[in-house]
Amino acid sequence: MKLTFVGADHEVTGSAHFIENAGKYMLVDYGMEQGLDTYENVDLPVDAAMIDYVFLTHAHIDHSGLLPLLYARGFRGQIFATEATCDLCSIMLRDSAHIQMFEAEWQNRKAKRSKNVDTYEPLYNMQDADGAIKCLVPCKYNSIIKVNENIKIRFTDVGHLLGSAAIEVWLTEGEVSKKIVFSGDVGNINQPLIKDPATVDEADYVVIESTYGDRLHDKSRLDYVTELAKILKSTFDKGGNVVIPSFAVGRTQEMLYFLRQIKEDGLVEGHEDFLVYMDSPLAVEATGVFNKNIYDCFDEEAMELVNKGINPITFHGLNLSITSDESKAINFDDKPKVILSASGMCEAGRVRHHLKHNLWRPECTILFVGYQAVGTLGRNIVEGAKEVRLFGETVEVRASIVQLKGLSGHADKAGLTAWMRGFKNNPDKVFIVHGQDQVCDDFAGYLREEYAFDTYAPYSGTSYDLATNEFVNETAGMRVAPKKKRAISSVFERLLAAGQRLLTVIQHNEGGANKDLAKFADQINSLCDKWDR
Repeated sequence: MKLTFVGADHEVTGSAHFIENAGKYMLVDYGMEQGLDTYENVDLPVDAAMIDYVFLTHAHIDHSGLLPLLYARGFRGQIFATEATCDLCSIMLRDSAHIQMFEAEWQNRKAKRSKNVDTYEPLYNMQDADGAIKCLVPCKYNSIIKVNENIKIRFTDVGHLLGSAAIEVWLTEGEVSKKIVFSGDVGNINQPLIKDPATVDEADYVVIESTYGDRLHDKSRLDYVTELAKILKSTFDKGGNVVIPSFAVGRTQEMLYFLRQIKEDGLVEGHEDFLVYMDSPLAVEATGVFNKNIYDCFDEEAMELVNKGINPITFHGLNLSITSDESKAINFDDKPKVILSASGMCEAGRVRHHLKHNLWRPECTILFVGYQAVGTLGRNIVEGAKEVRLFGETVEVRASIVQLKGLSGHADKAGLTAWMRGFKNNPDKVFIVHGQDQVCDDFAGYLREEYAFDTYAPYSGTSYDLATNEFVNETAGMRVAPKKKRAISSVFERLLAAGQRLLTVIQHNEGGANKDLAKFADQINSLCDKWDR
């Protein structure tokens, strides 16, 4: 009964936690690292093919984005997630695969032009994404699910994203039973559309995120509708566009909620019929998922509109841009407009084209409405870059750069503390993860000193025995040099992963009928004869 920390330890992205219990191997999240990489992550303790289950807190790529890679390396187990998370993953993982494949194709064209003999393979492909999606097991909120004789789980809404959840995990090994709770990403309160985070009553151990564990959101609760309307009017009066780099899932739908109200109340005087372009196929599909999950996930305010026959995230003047031709046409229309496009940190996707066409125009506004990780293009622009590189060209930053402060899907220090105080007992240990380096330590110290929680901020590779309540291994973080990572892997690594999976499959067939085992052995030998060099 052991917990090993793999990813998002003294870092904000790349969540991954590994559990061993009664001969079974599990992951809680398996996310992709985004932005600047601070510490080296240890490898998974076992081959991917040996992992039996994945418990997924929510669909954001920094929690789910490596599931197709896990499949590519031999995983064929079950991925348990809420129904809405499964719906979102079915589109987000395919979109991520498309990005990986596009980047590899671009790298290969670039290498060919420079006569570089190296070839690049995507981190994973569409087949891997489809394979991971087929492993998804949809689960309802608040229902105890029996995974096997020794493992039970339950998903509780934490209000971070449609379908997001804290996961309660009950483990039994021999005579010992323990309960560990993973917070996932705890949501902010009073967000549009989705519910406020619910708490959990009891736990032996807690693993809690700390993204904003060192700060408080603005208590004045900015009137986002009024503030956004002012930005739109100021920009439209100058004849410019408002480009909003927005996460396709979650933040885009919140912005649609605000824009619908602005249009309904006629708050942009002189531009009441302004056009809005949602230029992201992923965002369009995700909006459909939001509409599908209205009754399970929307909050009371949104449901009041629904009960009046009003869809809270659509309106007259909303244009859905699907094809690349439709996307390109947006910037050849001189009429002032709102352009909602992904990615939210400007690292990939169509928003980069819109930045190229609008960043240099002083009459335009680039409006940031979400977290910008260190090392991303979005962060560089927000911090005052005078020029940026886009598609091999230098583009001057002349547009107005504005941030809509306080709009966050993450709980702040007070919200995280309130969630922790929802436990009626003091857990044996509270592990602080998913925060920047110093923030993890600071939030751990705060919970320990102010509320007497026994806290610890682990680095990747730390292991803890849940049965005996003691460390198996403590690690110090190994820093990596700040460099841009390539989202690629070699074909030979893929072949090695297939070989590891074959060994796992052989072990799973121990005790089978001699006739079947002999046939299996002959098939393997025949394959070896064909490929042995």
